[in-house]
Amino acid sequence: MITIKDIARVAGVSHTTVSRALNGNPLIKKETRDRIEKIAAEMNYIPNYSAKSLVMKKSYTIGLFFSSIDQGTTASFLVDAIKGIHHVLDENYSLTVHGIDSIQHFDAIMPQRFDGILVMSQSDEDNAFIYHVKKMCIPLVVLNRQLEDTGIMNVVANDRIGVMEAIDYAASQGHSRFAIIEGRAGFKSSIERKQGFIDSLIAHRLPLIPEYFAAGDYAVESGYTAMCSLLALPEPPSIVFCANDDMAIGAMNACYAQGITIPEQLSLIGFDDIVFARYTNPALTTIHRPVADISKLGTTKLIELMKDPDTPPQQLFVNTTLMVRQSVAAV
Repeated sequence: MITIKDIARVAGVSHTTVSRALNGNPLIKKETRDRIEKIAAEMNYIPNYSAKSLVMKKSYTIGLFFSSIDQGTTASFLVDAIKGIHHVLDENYSLTVHGIDSIQHFDAIMPQRFDGILVMSQSDEDNAFIYHVKKMCIPLVVLNRQLEDTGIMNVVANDRIGVMEAIDYAASQGHSRFAIIEGRAGFKSSIERKQGFIDSLIAHRLPLIPEYFAAGDYAVESGYTAMCSLLALPEPPSIVFCANDDMAIGAMNACYAQGITIPEQLSLIGFDDIVFARYTNPALTTIHRPVADISKLGTTKLIELMKDPDTPPQQLFVNTTLMVRQSVAAV
């Protein structure tokens, strides 16, 4: 295995100079740095990050924490989040993925283990973990859930406005009997999406019918069950907004099982714009939630915080987009 001392012998410099050059130290002249990097590449030098971590007092690890990986986190949500992070993250860093609900002791979350932490927060219950990370002075960015605390770097999608735009569109198509299959209880995203639904109906002076509010939990099965209960009502709705696409797919299957055609007999709107949404039959009208963009921007902000801990915190919003497809009919 090639070491820094081997490169130093070939380059005719001290191993300290090689170490500084490979770490981009500005004290080393550019031509010397370039020559050492070229020799290192030719010798197929692979850095030893364990040794480097000890010298630099860094772990070269970024932690990505979800409220829960088992509950309410879909596969597409997980993939999009990781994709956005890797778009920005330096290849020297490794990313570890965890569920906050599975952590036994917060004591294990310390600066020696993590250079920075991203929390993909879905619930207020994450606050204890978030404040532990803040207390440990680990650079932190909270994604996905809008925080009350403006002292923490926060990147979120504008879910409420996204839902309002979708309901406005459906109202413009002549719909008046609106139902909702809600997201997981206690999740901030569920509350924001429900509020956007209510705000739009009030703005259009459309009725809020209690029977048309069906409980869900973001899982496909809950969409199926909730849609069955809505279809069993004496007067079913003309359109159903599902708080995520997984539930919309479950709802679509419930309609198919009962011989209800979409959109001729019932219209359907989802949220997230998962990859399957455009391939359902009919293709699902949904709200594109830029999870990858949120993660990308959040990682950029985390790197800024890691370089300069005094970077002022911001609350940044990423816009959603209504994807009009074939699951909403004009009345």
